[in-house]
Amino acid sequence: MTAQRVAIIGAGVSGLCALKCCLDEGLVPICFERSGDIGGLWRFEEHPEEGRASIYPSLIINASKELMCFSDFPIPEDFPNYMHNSKIMEYFRMYAQHFDLLRHIRFRTNVCRVTKHPDFAATGQWEVVAESEGKQEVDVFDAVLVCTGHHTEAHLPLSTFPGLEKFEGWYLHSRDYKGLQSFWGKRVVVVGTGNSGCDIAVELSQVAKQVFLSTRRGTWVLHRVADGGYPFDYIYLRRFLQLLYRLMPHIINFLISRKLNARFNHTLYGLQPQHMVFEQHPTVSDNLSNRIISGKVLVKPNIQEFTETSAIFDDGTREEIDAVVFATGYSFSFPFLEGYVKVVENQISLYKFMFPPDLEKPTLAFIGLIQPLGPIMPISELQCRWATRVFKGLLDLPPSANMLADIMQTKEEMAKRYVKSQRHTIQVDYIPYMDELACQVGVKPNLLALFLTDPKLALEVLFGPCTPYQYRLRGPGKWPGAREAILTQHQRVVKPLQTTAKGRPPHSSTTSHIFKFFSIGLIVATLAYVSLSP
Repeated sequence: MTAQRVAIIGAGVSGLCALKCCLDEGLVPICFERSGDIGGLWRFEEHPEEGRASIYPSLIINASKELMCFSDFPIPEDFPNYMHNSKIMEYFRMYAQHFDLLRHIRFRTNVCRVTKHPDFAATGQWEVVAESEGKQEVDVFDAVLVCTGHHTEAHLPLSTFPGLEKFEGWYLHSRDYKGLQSFWGKRVVVVGTGNSGCDIAVELSQVAKQVFLSTRRGTWVLHRVADGGYPFDYIYLRRFLQLLYRLMPHIINFLISRKLNARFNHTLYGLQPQHMVFEQHPTVSDNLSNRIISGKVLVKPNIQEFTETSAIFDDGTREEIDAVVFATGYSFSFPFLEGYVKVVENQISLYKFMFPPDLEKPTLAFIGLIQPLGPIMPISELQCRWATRVFKGLLDLPPSANMLADIMQTKEEMAKRYVKSQRHTIQVDYIPYMDELACQVGVKPNLLALFLTDPKLALEVLFGPCTPYQYRLRGPGKWPGAREAILTQHQRVVKPLQTTAKGRPPHSSTTSHIFKFFSIGLIVATLAYVSLSP
């Protein structure tokens, strides 16, 4: 029997792990990449490319290396915990070389159209029209993985800002921001307090005469460095804490907001939102509070209108400005799949954010079309592990009606939890969503079995950081190195921080964190009891 052929659209992070997972399952992948290189979002280019987010040269990732790595390929221990975009690209190239992925990629090839094969109801096959050097070719594939992500089209809501057409300065979207050169001595407004907006505001404040940071509803600001100097996600993305949050979300939200306000009072700094911490995608910025307290960044409300030389804000204040940076996010669409998927205001109906529910055959899946409260790389990888096994016929999807019901339930839960916004249509929580995918594949760690057979590992899985290696301990795709990777993850965190000859890495912190988390649990339980007592 001929091996199934899979078309992969895009060679970013999702496309790379899609290639690897296809090869693991004995499928024959061909990846179409419109640019001349891998990396997608994370590859810096001086000039933005169509259909791809474009980053600024100073960009550093918000996820630490132990949480963001692929599950069977740890990031080298000497790499920094939070990597510059160039270091991320170095890791991707190592991954692609190690698993021999590049030979399966057709660079500078644009997918123009994906349509059902005439015999789709029987075969599930797709016709893919791709163009390279001005020449189009049609090929038939047994399945398609769409790996273009959700940072494809700059969202620039100009119509919501009256007077912008008569503004005599200049404006740009954050995807076009490439550095400080044009902003020396200028008065600049940055619109949006997401990660890009705060990063750019902080960077511009080094050279601009004044930076104004405009926010509609405020934001909670997290820091990369948590207590004790460890990465924030390495400390807080843990199964035990996730269990506490699931049992008492309001109390955990309250405790975390108290902790964030202890670092700097969000009301005092003009950033206090009306919503709780996990009701909006939080912002990560290590330096914003420093720039605000020094006066280099002034927080402002939403812009009411522009004049020729100024911005007038909702509170009636008016500021003379020279330039505007709109850090207003991205929209996504799939023009090559017109007629098969519908996107309206970043809303798309997909089962588990992956599968269209109404196809006769489950041979189309979207990878990385999620906005996680955590790193996206291991999520994309686990999505690919599920999708490829579905394509092979090893796993079945539920009936269409069940999938539609699940989609509706997910949308309702998101609407209840999150602030209404274009960016909150594809939100997922890292551990619950990873576990959901892992259950489908059969690779979720079995804690009971681990406690009976390997208590040391079980403690690390439950109380330690939920690193991607946990999903290689058992089931399809089991990796012999997973246990060792989990038990040595602490030393890979410590290694790049120990840069002096006398530096000695401390012992693993998991045991001490167990007592800390039990203390947190007791405090939370006490608060819950008090709040529920008559």
